[in-house]
Amino acid sequence: KIPSMLDLQVHIDKDSMYNTPPVFAVYVSMLTLEWLKNLGGVDAIEKINQQKAETFYNEVERNSMFYCPVVPEDRSPMNASFLLTDENLKDEWDKMWQEAGISGIKGHRSVGGYRASMYNALPLESVEHLVSVMQKFEEKYGN
Repeated sequence: KIPSMLDLQVHIDKDSMYNTPPVFAVYVSMLTLEWLKNLGGVDAIEKINQQKAETFYNEVERNSMFYCPVVPEDRSPMNASFLLTDENLKDEWDKMWQEAGISGIKGHRSVGGYRASMYNALPLESVEHLVSVMQKFEEKYGN
């Protein structure tokens, strides 16, 4: 059964005054689903998201300046937590990623560290950009 809020007949019977449907939310959902369909569907976005996660985690594993506190089998493909191996370089790292135009990677205020969120709409190029900044950081401050 359709919820009354979404049942067109209920709206017709009430002269469109039953309740105001969440028009903007429905519209945004439509746009998102069209975007996903044009991308190739759920299978396509899953492959893209896997590529983003692999690109990021491979760099964290390779790069001597960072580490991930989560064991590989428990890592999130959407929200990747990572830490500096040397917390004394926090200010330098923060300055570098901010100057590179990256935003929103600071971790939770009570946990610290960093979090790279790789949601569906984030392009692979954004992850590659973060990885390149991580590599530059290692070149500049690594042993």
